[in-house]
Amino acid sequence: MYFKFITLFLVGMMVLAFFGKLRFPGQKKLQNMKCPKCGRYRIGKGPCGCDKKG
Repeated sequence: MYFKFITLFLVGMMVLAFFGKLRFPGQKKLQNMKCPKCGRYRIGKGPCGCDKKG
């Protein structure tokens, strides 16, 4: 009984690891939305907050 439970658990972990390595659509677009200077996500089309002097 324990062997069956452990085997199913390990197979489930392998399936989760397989899906974790996949590249999801839109991931490249999300990386392009980051500010190259500070690394924060930009909201909208305007400049990042680190560029503003105030």
